[in-house]
Amino acid sequence: MSKDKWDSRFSEEGYVYGTTENDFIREMSEQIPPHSIVGCFAEGEGRNAVYLASLGHHVTMYDQSTAGIEKAKKLAEQHHVSIETAAKDLTKERVDPNQYDAAIMVFGHVPKQGQQFLIENIIHSVKTWGQIMFEVYSENQINYNSGGPPTVDNLYNPSDILSWIKPYKCIHFYYGEATRNEGSRHTGLGHVIQVVIQK
Repeated sequence: MSKDKWDSRFSEEGYVYGTTENDFIREMSEQIPPHSIVGCFAEGEGRNAVYLASLGHHVTMYDQSTAGIEKAKKLAEQHHVSIETAAKDLTKERVDPNQYDAAIMVFGHVPKQGQQFLIENIIHSVKTWGQIMFEVYSENQINYNSGGPPTVDNLYNPSDILSWIKPYKCIHFYYGEATRNEGSRHTGLGHVIQVVIQK
């Protein structure tokens, strides 16, 4: 979706995807060394960024929606943590390379033509030996009635992702069903791709 559409969605009352961190990120977060510098990409309203900050990490979140970023700042205040924020179209604008100890992305859905740029943008932002972890809906999610983009063009193909992460050490790869109850937009059983790689 465009920045205007995301701004409109994130201007809705409450937090569209809830305020609790994604299950996959919570499960994998113990792999991030203490007091790491972490980048959170396509982070929306900030739930995962705030969670990682609450663990003691120094966190910067990126999203194209200024409305989402403002809600993330409020969520951080409520949890008495500090996060840095940056408004950026991650399918067109490069993030500075080799600056993070780890990076995450949760359900950052963009059209096919921007997906490789987005994933490579995240990977390049991380220092050598750092970890990248993300969870997205697969193309099979179109057959589930539990959220995510309504078009296959904005969903991910596992073969594409495997080709993009091939140069790196794969620690975790999962392609299959998972239940996600996150706000009003992710509700129930869906079909996901999960990745953890080391650069």
